[in-house]
Amino acid sequence: MPPARHQRGAQGARSNDTIPEPADHAIGRSRGGLTTKIHALVNATVRPVALLLSAGQAGDNPYLAPLLDTLNQAGNRPEHLLADKAYSHPSTRRELRRRRV
Repeated sequence: MPPARHQRGAQGARSNDTIPEPADHAIGRSRGGLTTKIHALVNATVRPVALLLSAGQAGDNPYLAPLLDTLNQAGNRPEHLLADKAYSHPSTRRELRRRRV
């Protein structure tokens, strides 16, 4: 019986040399590959009020203040906020207190 061989894929099929994406493309690497996150601010009837895109590996917390800024530009101020635990950082809580949310 001939010895078993491990066959490699075509050379050059994968490359670790990647071209960096511009920041406004909102595409990032995650465990699942290239991903994008959608950060949404919705009203009480679950209608979207503001949307932001970020790279998949970016943290959620830094995007809350810009979402609230878009709401403030429209002349609205939320009384309450329901958010994922990713937004529960102490700096976010301080910012919400400062905004009286």
